[in-house]
Amino acid sequence: QVQLVESGGGLVQPGGSLRLSCAASASILSFLTVGWYRQIQGKEREWVASIFPDSSTTDYADSVKGRFTISTDNAKNTLYLQMNSLKLEDTAVYYCNSRTWSREDYWGQGTQVTVSS
Repeated sequence: QVQLVESGGGLVQPGGSLRLSCAASASILSFLTVGWYRQIQGKEREWVASIFPDSSTTDYADSVKGRFTISTDNAKNTLYLQMNSLKLEDTAVYYCNSRTWSREDYWGQGTQVTVSS
């Protein structure tokens, strides 16, 4: 069983920055992909960004491309999401995800990000 623990959420003004962290109980390199999703209250969870640990290839949703950066620290088994130029519509609960090579998904408990003036 893989455990993922997010941190770093909070309240920020529009245009501000936050960095989310996700500590994994297993080696990041053991996963097919690791990534971030977010869920706005009353809406379905949506994909934000992913990284393939074996190649460091990244991919982003169009809504965050150019503003968010996903990265890993393999030595610390930690996933990050650097969020810059935050907008009101980025307000959501952000979830860390890991997917195994057998396509099994694990999720963190979520961390709230609120963008408000």
